[in-house]
Amino acid sequence: ARTGELLDSRGMTAFIIEKGTPGFSAGKKENKLGMRASETTELIFHDCRVHESQVLGEVGEGFIQSMKVLDGGRISIAALALGIAKGAYEASVQYAQERHQFGKPISSFQAISFKLADMATKIEAAELLTRQAGRMKDQGKKTTKISSMAKYYASEASVHIANEAVQIFGGYGYTKDYPVEKYYRDAKLCTIGEGTSEIQKLVISREILKGE
Repeated sequence: ARTGELLDSRGMTAFIIEKGTPGFSAGKKENKLGMRASETTELIFHDCRVHESQVLGEVGEGFIQSMKVLDGGRISIAALALGIAKGAYEASVQYAQERHQFGKPISSFQAISFKLADMATKIEAAELLTRQAGRMKDQGKKTTKISSMAKYYASEASVHIANEAVQIFGGYGYTKDYPVEKYYRDAKLCTIGEGTSEIQKLVISREILKGE
């Protein structure tokens, strides 16, 4: 909540609000495109009074705390995107070997095999970035730049790989009889949650120019 001047980085404070607090209620459950197993619901604060005992951390450090949380959260989103990408890739490899056209598996066609090569390469690169970000966090190092890099690259790679998976499956990929349509829907959120891809590029460039 705002506890200071507008546009002041120390003008916000984090609070813990218990369920059942007067003035605090849940609103509409969002009907999302993907990630439907993870519910997203509006939270409403109407004349909600809080006590100083509910302050999380220090007064005026809410914004700073949220930024620190984002560094770790972006690593989690990178890992999530990586998992989706791997699922889409593995399904594609299996399908490409099982699906036959003109008497041979479609994996033997260059148009398909090149897609698989591209997908595998992006997954390896995304995993290296994600693991590096996680390693640096475990070591207590600053991860602002590397976590944004991992989140940006892994999420965009996941969307690309899920899209290619649908292409490999053809018409079947657009049905719910196969898993790739779910990967396709789920992947997109990774480019939005914890800051959009555009925000990640902004963070990365700022860190570079600061000499980080």
